[in-house]
Amino acid sequence: MSTSTEPNQPILRVPGVRALVWMSLFGFAGYALLLPTAPLWATRGGADEGGAGLVNAVLMLATVAFQTTVPWALRRLGWRATLVAGVLLLGLPSLAFLLTDQLGWILVASAVRGAGFAVVTVCGATAIAELVDASRRGRAIGVYGLAVAAPQVFLTPSAAWVAEAVDFRVVFVLGTLPALAVPFALALGRRLDDVAGAPVPDSAVAHPGRGRMLLALALPSLVLLAVTTPGGALLTFAPQLGYGALVAMAGLFGLTVAAALSRWLVGGLAARYGPRRFVPPLLALCAAGLVLCGWSLTDSGPGAAGLIAGMTVVGVSYGSLQNLTLVTAFAAVPDRERSVASAVWNIGFDTGTGLGSLVVGFIAAGTSFTVGLLTTAALCVVVALIALVGGSRRTASV
Repeated sequence: MSTSTEPNQPILRVPGVRALVWMSLFGFAGYALLLPTAPLWATRGGADEGGAGLVNAVLMLATVAFQTTVPWALRRLGWRATLVAGVLLLGLPSLAFLLTDQLGWILVASAVRGAGFAVVTVCGATAIAELVDASRRGRAIGVYGLAVAAPQVFLTPSAAWVAEAVDFRVVFVLGTLPALAVPFALALGRRLDDVAGAPVPDSAVAHPGRGRMLLALALPSLVLLAVTTPGGALLTFAPQLGYGALVAMAGLFGLTVAAALSRWLVGGLAARYGPRRFVPPLLALCAAGLVLCGWSLTDSGPGAAGLIAGMTVVGVSYGSLQNLTLVTAFAAVPDRERSVASAVWNIGFDTGTGLGSLVVGFIAAGTSFTVGLLTTAALCVVVALIALVGGSRRTASV
């Protein structure tokens, strides 16, 4: 049962929400700063492109692996202990980069950070559902999404430039920002532990209908995978698309700003009309943006302006569908299983991000980035049709 009791109370005044927002801002600041910088640091230590690519691959692999354990940790250890461990594991390993630029140690530090990132992502999404009642959950997820996206808007496009133009050490020290979120993690954890009661052994928790619940989460997870795959590809390969650093930065800025604003603004529409009707059109919009991006990389295309516009269009779908799929995931499970829904959603998000980098990179190596992006556009169209058929069947059965 959520802790919000006043239906007209502003989201930021709901007890616990401000602590969640500040924890998310600090946590995702560290993530956003090191996402482009840690691989670059590995190349300074002698790693080739494959080794540099392993840095974020290991980060996301560790994240997905540990996300499956977060619901257990919340039941067994409670919110306070789990949240504090998460922000410390995400933030403190950044200091290890000050000591070495050797790939092996960078990968170890990235794996530890992945464990912390797993906690921050799953707990953050679960917490907003625990704190705010279902009727306003779309708006609340929009506010939470803005807190998650804002650091990426301002820090991801500029972090590598700061590292090279100023000093890598500046970025690595700032990468410890998640550790400064401990007071907010304690405040949020205290609020949620008071609501949830004492931690209970996992053996004491019943899991009725787990198969049906996971099946209900399959469609929103597939939709999320479809949109985060091209999103992850563009975030990874924008500097390699042939138009130089300034165009890449402009495209990334357009994508991340559009994602942040749409993730926030779509919450009100989801609360008023429900999330399902928006999913197929947004997937189609994403496919159109990807086609524009791919066309812009050809000799007959609109050039750099088309690439920036296409990335911005993709950002609208990328942000909106993050909100809508999370609302749908929470609606698909009983209240007691919110942490499971959050874990499944986050696994879909991070798997798509990793697949985008891996699959589009592999296709581009054999053909071109245009073919890679058009492949992800085709994936969006297929999943849009699946969502359209699935939504129609659901409506017919009601």
